[in-house]
Amino acid sequence: MNAPEEPTPRFAIGEGYAVYRGPTGDSTVHRHAAFQIAVAVRGEISVVDASETCHRATALVVPPMERHRMLAAPDLLVFYVEPHCVFADRLRERYGNGVTAAPEMRDLREEDIGRAGAHPSGDLDPRLVEALDVLGERGVPMPVLAALVGLSPQRLRALARSQVGMPLTRWRVWVRLRRAAEALQAGRSPAEAALTAGFADQAHLTRGMREMMGLTPATVLALLRGHSRRAT
Repeated sequence: MNAPEEPTPRFAIGEGYAVYRGPTGDSTVHRHAAFQIAVAVRGEISVVDASETCHRATALVVPPMERHRMLAAPDLLVFYVEPHCVFADRLRERYGNGVTAAPEMRDLREEDIGRAGAHPSGDLDPRLVEALDVLGERGVPMPVLAALVGLSPQRLRALARSQVGMPLTRWRVWVRLRRAAEALQAGRSPAEAALTAGFADQAHLTRGMREMMGLTPATVLALLRGHSRRAT
């Protein structure tokens, strides 16, 4: 029998989510500001957590800010779901802390997340949801952001930590990475994307992307252009 064809990698960004389809190599240790749902198109996916425990299943859910690394796989479907959308509410309700096997997610498709990703969370404090949305659109200082949503800076910081498990500074980095990916998708070079997204330079963007996604801008650029370069 002929071996199955290697998939053409694809990386796309939607409202409230991003998605990658294709092969992957062993990633570096990283942690997202979003939920990650990794689905093995063939066989199983393996993820190693911060304690070096290897989790293996047809689908795995990794919560925001959980340190982990993915092991090489020939064909994956990976979703990044932002924490302040309705689909994230479902993930918070069903899955706890840590990497969790989720075989029921085996048939998840991009359109399933797209419909829910466009709607704001009903579980989070609406003032926090508004703050995350504002940061998604523009960069504002913390005192200004807190005033916009009717909270003190201290209360807003506490809400972010208690309800989405991260400081807002981490969300700012994630938002910048999203903007950089959008700039790459629009045809900008990694250096141009870094400046567009508010990073000091390309090296700063590379460090942030590797730390939060386990990828480099060059890898994402190749994926966005449909090249069959393997993820790192």
